[in-house]
Amino acid sequence: MAKNKQSALPEFFCDMHIHVGGTWTGKPVKITASRQMTLTRILEEASERKGMDMIGIIDAHSPEVQEELQHLIDQGHAAEHKDGGVLYKQTMLILGCEVEIKETARGEAHFLCYLPDLARMRLFTKWLSQRCKNVQLSSQRIRTTLRELQQVIADWGGVVVPAHIFTPHKGLYGSCTDSLAELMDPSLIYAVELGLSANSEMADRLLELHEKTFLTNSDAHSLAKIGREYQSIALGERSFLEWVKALRREEGRGVSVNYGLHPQLGKYHQTACQSCQSTQPANEQGRCPQCGFKRVVRGVYDRIAQLADAPAGVHPPFRPPYIEQVPLEFIPGVGPKLREKLYERFGTEMSILHRTRQEELASITGDRIAELIVLAREGRLVVKAGGAGTYGKILPLREDKS
Repeated sequence: MAKNKQSALPEFFCDMHIHVGGTWTGKPVKITASRQMTLTRILEEASERKGMDMIGIIDAHSPEVQEELQHLIDQGHAAEHKDGGVLYKQTMLILGCEVEIKETARGEAHFLCYLPDLARMRLFTKWLSQRCKNVQLSSQRIRTTLRELQQVIADWGGVVVPAHIFTPHKGLYGSCTDSLAELMDPSLIYAVELGLSANSEMADRLLELHEKTFLTNSDAHSLAKIGREYQSIALGERSFLEWVKALRREEGRGVSVNYGLHPQLGKYHQTACQSCQSTQPANEQGRCPQCGFKRVVRGVYDRIAQLADAPAGVHPPFRPPYIEQVPLEFIPGVGPKLREKLYERFGTEMSILHRTRQEELASITGDRIAELIVLAREGRLVVKAGGAGTYGKILPLREDKS
């Protein structure tokens, strides 16, 4: 936690999109996530290792996840805040749920629904159970419209945030629409999540997004990926009510810095063939000209170019800096054992990435890896872009030829 120089409010590191892989009895929640991602393990990792002050658990609708959270509260390990949210050790938990909606004649898209407390999340679970196949699971497709979803969440004091909006698979602009107003009430959308393959510079090419707060969240499916994207938010204190004020940029609250993955590290930054990773455009038959595969996935960069109606470099006055963040697991040579040594010596990943001097890092990692971490901090690493579901890569430093 630090002080915001402009507002004198404290700042908090926040990652608001983290998935639960399994329940405390071993049942799946997010099918594609690690089973180690139980609610308690996530809270421990976020608080003790990652240094996150606030997180969004995006599968809090699942009944067994709710049971585990209620158990933590009953045992005195967690406590509900009067203004919404649940405090566990050093981390405030905000309750969320990711749902999938497919409007008529359009592609499906994902939306994040946040509610103030466990009681209202249970009401939402009951509502969901009447509109989906299996309410225990994450990201279920629900039988409703976006406008109905917005109204239901607003009635319970919550907010809806479109998830990873440019992603070709299940992103609002990536697969569903060209404009917010086509499908929803834009006045009830205070913020949008950029996703791993875009940054503020790219997203502000759309004029209709100039009034929205940008969120950079990890969408973590494993413990190691918590905090691969996050933001620093100025808040009076950590609570659901304060967080909504920040989304609306009220009373000096707001996102102060977006720490996002270098967009080229994202899985869908560039248009590419899903088979051979060629970046050549599809031919007239819609196939890859390199290998003939029929799945050439349009990248986020090209999709934004299609939609852009504002010149590059034009931003609303409130837009905070976007710092290209490279998590430890992306740094070449930093494996699980070395990460453990770094945690033991310097504490949380936030301390390692933001505060630890290069010479201190080098005492644990050696000079070359320490230099990579500092270059990542300064946004000076060389990146090979990702696409068609394959992450980009950090290119290692060249060996001296002398």
